[in-house]
Amino acid sequence: MRHRSAIIAAVVGVALAGLVALLAFSPQGGDGAASASPVVGKVAPALVGTTADGQSFDLDKHRGQWVLVNFFATWCPPCVAEHPELVRLAGEQDGTLQVVSVAAGDTAEKVTEFFAEKGGDWPVLVTDTDAASIDYGLIKLPESYLIAPDGTVVEKYIGGITAEQVEARIARGAGTGAGGPASSTVVGAGS
Repeated sequence: MRHRSAIIAAVVGVALAGLVALLAFSPQGGDGAASASPVVGKVAPALVGTTADGQSFDLDKHRGQWVLVNFFATWCPPCVAEHPELVRLAGEQDGTLQVVSVAAGDTAEKVTEFFAEKGGDWPVLVTDTDAASIDYGLIKLPESYLIAPDGTVVEKYIGGITAEQVEARIARGAGTGAGGPASSTVVGAGS
């Protein structure tokens, strides 16, 4: 009987691991595709935690500016490929955009090493990341959420994004005083 229970537990474990891998690396949505989401068009869920460098982060303190919340992992190939675009985006915005990353399954040491090697200088949350993933409705990595100055999530991107995609979305909403209408238009990197 114990042998049978062990086999069942192993099968369930393998199935769950396969599901996680499928979700993490599935082509759903394509690179940089905007996607419908329960949070798009609503006030962004709370995002509070400790960053890789030990600082406190609270999304609410960034009201009044655009914020790009990027869920990633140092071990995720599409996340690594997307990273130079985030570095470029963060460097070009002149204080109008705050990039914040949420590290999935990484230690502060791994994140610090990754950023030292790949560049980038923005807050990276390493605590309470599971709760944030659930609150934002994370589907796969990488995934990003653009939040307007009024705190509304105006765009969800599944897959790697480009600086141009985010800049274009900010430009569309900049004249409205908020983020403009929420969007789920496909804006894939190749289009």
